[in-house]
Amino acid sequence: MVRWVPMESNPEVWNAFLQSLGLPLNIQFTDVFGLDPELLAMVPGRPLAALLLFPISENTEKLSAEKQAETKSVSEEVFFMKQTVGNACGTVGILHAVLNNPSIPVGGEVEVFRAACQGKTPGERALLLEENAGIAERHSTAASTGQTAAPSADEKVNLHFVTFVEVAGRLWELDGRKEKACDWGLVAGGDVLGAAAGAVKRYMACDPEEMRFTVVALTDMNQ
Repeated sequence: MVRWVPMESNPEVWNAFLQSLGLPLNIQFTDVFGLDPELLAMVPGRPLAALLLFPISENTEKLSAEKQAETKSVSEEVFFMKQTVGNACGTVGILHAVLNNPSIPVGGEVEVFRAACQGKTPGERALLLEENAGIAERHSTAASTGQTAAPSADEKVNLHFVTFVEVAGRLWELDGRKEKACDWGLVAGGDVLGAAAGAVKRYMACDPEEMRFTVVALTDMNQ
């Protein structure tokens, strides 16, 4: 398996990564400091997606399997790709967030990747990422600029990113380790962050003593 160095969950690092991929400055990641409505309301700009970093456990895998089983069909509008590159879940999560928001103007490497993915299966898209030297190089640069020392590409990392996006009025969980996107239900009033918070709380309830849950929002700072 091809393996990359893990990317730190750090909005500054991710924003530099976005810009290196050709995205505009107004599309930014920001920390989410709590899941209560008043804390969600403090997130600047218009939320477009949420990424959850969490430790994989038997309990979180059980919840994920339940949601996979409950999802009988997936909207054709959902962009979903598998993850076949080790430690690339941050980049796969970012691509899931960006490419499921058609209002985001993309250029550079992301535009090239999106065009190549048209008509491809989730597995074929994963192979396209494996072969994309440009995105791999930018991931490597981002992974080397975090506040903490990056582990080696071969080090076993149990933390994992999944993405929550709204497509066709419903909340979708995108996890490249899984076979398909998971449907978490209707998004009330277009509040993707509020809907994602509900899903995140379900994951946190799986392991209530675990403290290593982190949420980052992708936002449009011009709205």
